[in-house]
Order: sequence, then structure tokens, then C-alpha cells
Amino acid sequence: MGRQAATLETRMKLGSVGIRDITCPITIPEKNGSRQHTVASINLQASMPHRFRENCVSTFIKMLNDHQQEMSSSIFPAMLARIRDELQAEKAAVAMTFPYFIAKTAPVSRTASLMEYRCRFSGSLDDDKLTISVWVPVTTLCPCSKEISSAGAHNQRAEVNLNVKQRRFLWLEDLIALVEECGSSELYALLKRPDEKYVTERAYNNPMFVEDVVRQVAQQALKHPDIAWFSVGVESFESIHKHSAYAFTDSDEM
Repeated sequence: MGRQAATLETRMKLGSVGIRDITCPITIPEKNGSRQHTVASINLQASMPHRFRENCVSTFIKMLNDHQQEMSSSIFPAMLARIRDELQAEKAAVAMTFPYFIAKTAPVSRTASLMEYRCRFSGSLDDDKLTISVWVPVTTLCPCSKEISSAGAHNQRAEVNLNVKQRRFLWLEDLIALVEECGSSELYALLKRPDEKYVTERAYNNPMFVEDVVRQVAQQALKHPDIAWFSVGVESFESIHKHSAYAFTDSDEM
């Protein structure tokens, strides 16, 4: 009975094995030619044949250590191929989420500051195209509020989540800039009073619902020659409601 149980255990195929939420320092190439050091939360998993009994965790950790000095979207195909080859994996997936910082200057005073954006690279052996995700904060100002109010209009911070699959290499900076152009106004980490006047008046003159932001981002993504597929969702953290407003679309629906 014991030998039969051991044989059954040996032949039992697991759905997936791997590691989750491991924190790892990585280096991301920047569009300006520099490299940015940041910290990523990484998930790695693989589905392996039942005959493979080695511990996969050490392979995952070694792979991350080997690639941490230059981590970009172009690295992921090699990482997935390595998982397949070294672990004889039938399926494999990698997801890496990290903060990315971009230096911005305020629109009037030109005061410099760093803006943080949440980004993710993810991919699998089942899909030959890597997914790049960015979460970008913007301002939205309500068109209805502007129309019915004798003074002012309610505005709020919104978060845009853009996910794309690339035909050719895409810079994070370009995807973030694409999104920032589609809100009532972009956000800055540091503003002086002349800058505050500029961004509030810009938002007032450019009112948008979450649906409008989604449409604008979708239109820009559709026109981009290097984007093969995309999805975009916008959540507006309403300033006069307890709930959020939300809208979503993807290129499969268009």
C-alpha cells in the first residue's frame, strides 16, 4: 500500500508550482539611455511533467539573480524559454510589478520632481506577446457639474490602467505619456501656486467623464503602430460620491 501511494504521488501532475510576491532589486533601462534601479514584486510559476522532482524554487531565484541588472520587456522571452528548458515546463508564467519614476517639470514654474507610476511586465509560454501594464493617475472634471454650476465644477483624481501587447519594443515613458494626454489634466508630484492655477484651469476647460478618458486612450492606442492589442480601464475616485466611477474597453471589442 505504501509503495502504491508513493507511485501515485510520483505520477501526480501538479497544476503549477512556483514562487509568489518575492521582492527583488531590478534595473530598468530608461528611454534617455540611463538605467533606473527599483524593486519589483515577482510571481513565477510553471507546470511541469510528473517525472520532474527537482526543486524549482532554486532555478527561479537563480534566473532572477542573473537578469536583475537589466530587466526589460525584451528579457521576458528569454526568461520563459529558460524556465521551459531547465524545468521541462509545459506551461510557465512570469509577472513583475514595480514602481517606476519619471522626472517631470511643473507647467509654469518648471519646478522639477519625480512622479511614481506602477508598472508591470507579464508573459507566459502560451502567449508569444508580452503584456506591459501601466497605472497612471490623471485628473477628471465632470462635464455635467460644469454645465449646471454657476461657479466651479467637481473634479477628482482618477487612475488609468493601460495594458498592451507590443509588435515592437515600447518604452514605459511613451505609454505613460500617451495616457497622461487623455485626461482633463495630468498630475505632478510638486506644484507651486502658478502651476496650481494652470492645472485647475486646464481641467476646467477640458471636462471629461471616465467614459471619455477610456475612449481617448483607446483611440490613441488604436493608432499606435507598435501596439498589437490593448485594454484600458479608468477608475475615478469621486469627490462628491462615496462610490467610484469606472469604465473599460479593449481592442477585441472595437
